[in-house]
Amino acid sequence: MSEKSSENLTYESAVLRLEEIVAMLEKNEVTLDESMALFEEGTKLTAFCSKKLKDAEQKITKLTKKQP
Repeated sequence: MSEKSSENLTYESAVLRLEEIVAMLEKNEVTLDESMALFEEGTKLTAFCSKKLKDAEQKITKLTKKQP
């Protein structure tokens, strides 16, 4: 996941890509080098999703604190 591609990435598309990566790795039909590249991409996508969820949680917390 390059810096440029992450600009257009949504949480939902990241989760879909993670599902694809898991499926490919579970099939054991990729080389070690391909597995390592997929694993690296997966860790970046996981970090992206975690940040999106944390940001959403913070926003919800902030919004709910404003209510009387």
